[in-house]
Amino acid sequence: MACFTKFLLILFIISAIPIAWLISVERAKATTHIYQFQSVGWLRECTKWDDVNHRFIVSFGEGGLGQIPVPRNHSPSSVLEEISIVKDVDQGRNASIGITIDWPRNRILVAIGDAFGSRYSGLAAYELNTWKRLFLTHLSAPGDKKTYAEDVAVDAEGNAYVTDIKGCKIWKVGVNGEFLSIIKSPLFESKGWFKSIFTLNGIVYHPNGYLLIVHTMSGNLFKIEIEKKENEEIKVVKVRGGPLSYGDGMELLSPTKLLVAGYWGARLVESTDNWASANVVGEFRGPSHLLPTAVTVKDGKVYVNHLFGIGYTKRHVLVEAVFTSYNLRGLRDRD
Repeated sequence: MACFTKFLLILFIISAIPIAWLISVERAKATTHIYQFQSVGWLRECTKWDDVNHRFIVSFGEGGLGQIPVPRNHSPSSVLEEISIVKDVDQGRNASIGITIDWPRNRILVAIGDAFGSRYSGLAAYELNTWKRLFLTHLSAPGDKKTYAEDVAVDAEGNAYVTDIKGCKIWKVGVNGEFLSIIKSPLFESKGWFKSIFTLNGIVYHPNGYLLIVHTMSGNLFKIEIEKKENEEIKVVKVRGGPLSYGDGMELLSPTKLLVAGYWGARLVESTDNWASANVVGEFRGPSHLLPTAVTVKDGKVYVNHLFGIGYTKRHVLVEAVFTSYNLRGLRDRD
């Protein structure tokens, strides 16, 4: 979700929450494992675990990327340090939002958006070891309606797919940064002005050759067959226990299990029919006041990224998600 808009929304919500309650929540002892890291900024949209280099890579709301090295003898009580590694001056105040690691090509892809006016969207790629920028693709054009690149996934051929949370579409970008096409569909549209505030958000590529995308406000989960010879085939995944309203960043835990972050924390969604349908089978509720925005997997454990840092010290937390069973009894299937 757009960083600045999220920030304003949370400020409004917090204004109605007793300060004493917030203090008590912050002082409460975590019930699961956490990684704390000291940051130079308050807004951290997405974090991904880099197992090869034993570090987290994090996107900056003020633009750029950072890394958080994790010592192998790390103690949960120790606070890790965030190190800035990418800051492109030609990106001005544009925010770095969703990120994904493209392991076969040893690079990271970053969705970039104008957090203040939703007037710019781009996609950048960086080499993982040197942090050399490989390309910057401008996805929006002067005169475009509101647009905001939110998240990115990469397929087996190296093509990237970027969600536009304001424009309700997906950009396709080639392996070398060349703009290829736009994916749009009436299925993406939801009735009511409220459901068009934030649209297509988290996106993942499934090894069977399709995309899974969540619509923030409607909670719909879409499956897009991208390996069709002609047009892409788009379907709505029927999610029992859904919809996944306010869903944000996603990651595949396995070919049959999908992790979805949202204001509620994180949900575990499972499919046994190649994502024609799915069930919400687990839920984790963490520090929702810090606004969960993304998920990553480290050593088989799921960690939830939160947008906001804590206090003037800008300390951020990655919280391990331990899922409790999601009771589907009595719930009707949702279309």
